Amino acid sequence: MGTVHPFPGGSSPQIGFTRAELSRIIDLYGRMVAAGMWKDYAVEFGRDHAAFWAFRRSAERPEYKVEKRPALRSKQGMWALVNESGTVVRRGHELGPILAPLERRLLKVVEK
Repeated sequence: MGTVHPFPGGSSPQIGFTRAELSRIIDLYGRMVAAGMWKDYAVEFGRDHAAFWAFRRSAERPEYKVEKRPALRSKQGMWALVNESGTVVRRGHELGPILAPLERRLLKVVEK
């Protein structure tokens, strides 16, 4: 096959989501769209973090942001869930517990 060469001028690598992480986030996004809660999303990959924003409407500020900062891995945890006002709702070392408050919104009480 071919040889992969680094892009010239790039001093540090870009942070991104793994396939499993992005799959988990997109799965939640799809369920929220099906429930009518979210309409749009945005993704950012930077030098120090990666972020996934979920919007109620595309013209508004994001309702939630799921953020990955590997530099905080050994401290508070590299994952954070940030709400619309910029407050960190939850921070941790694993993605599942960070997404739990959003998944809880999808639960509905069913009567017999």
